Amino acid sequence: MRRMASTDSMRIMPANDPRTEERAAAYRQELVERIGRILPQDGGREALPGLHLFRASVPGERHHRIWEPAFCVIAQGAKEVFVGTRCYRYDPYHYLIATLELPAASHVAEATAEAPYLSLRLPLDPRTISAVMVEAGYLPAQEGAGASAFDVSPLGLPLLEAVLRLVRLVEAPQDAPVLMPLITREIIFRLLQGAQGVRLRHLVMLNGQNHRMAHAIDRIRARFDRPLEVPALADELGMSESAFYQHFKAATGMTPLQFQKQLRLQEARRLMLMEGLDATTAGYRVGYNDAAHFSRDYKRLFGAPPLRDVERLRRRHAKATG
Repeated sequence: MRRMASTDSMRIMPANDPRTEERAAAYRQELVERIGRILPQDGGREALPGLHLFRASVPGERHHRIWEPAFCVIAQGAKEVFVGTRCYRYDPYHYLIATLELPAASHVAEATAEAPYLSLRLPLDPRTISAVMVEAGYLPAQEGAGASAFDVSPLGLPLLEAVLRLVRLVEAPQDAPVLMPLITREIIFRLLQGAQGVRLRHLVMLNGQNHRMAHAIDRIRARFDRPLEVPALADELGMSESAFYQHFKAATGMTPLQFQKQLRLQEARRLMLMEGLDATTAGYRVGYNDAAHFSRDYKRLFGAPPLRDVERLRRRHAKATG
């Protein structure tokens, strides 16, 4: 069953003092104005090292890629991210956090020319998280069931204010080398204080289930074009096969075989689009020995057979680049 990770009922309500919501509304409006000024046209930009901004004036099609650990905030509009069978929707009142490298699909869900979708993404560095945890006196997450690698939570005032100060640095680049590392650490500290604190602690945990799952993901990614030997991988991780399946799906929303399939299909798409390979060759390159099987799986993920999908992507790219 598809999981919707946020609803209108989760929106942050005024916290007793009306001034809190007034300040939050002012911060959100300033965030919209600043990102809109930095990005006057649709597209993306790395505005500061690691700080990615994005603008879109219309809702978009699903875009498939490998998501890296990141903290994501929307200033205006809304976005949906699909990981396995789960759907995470977030907006200016919520942030999204990702703590493992996973294949996912996403699309801009709300955007207009008058109120374009505006967002930012900041990578999450486990070393920085670990350093902030030590300074703040936070203990690593205790062993237990693995936390989901993606989730959405309300964007509170202190975190929103730190995000705004980070975006302000784009228009004060002389201050960024000194202040950006400090504000980034503050953002991580606020995340550790909030609903995603346990998830971040799982990211840096050396011996927990999510660390094992990160190792499993690395192993599957390195050998995605070969047959997946789940019993051997579970044994390598010191887990039973059933426990491995349980924790892998809890973290990724996919079984190991589903995860491998998405890696294969995304790489095949890249080979056809960027290197000009035909569908049969691309499918064989990523581990498919049956062209019909490859075409069925490809259509199921991307919504069209390989040739039609690649032609559509090329037309879209040609239109976007004039």
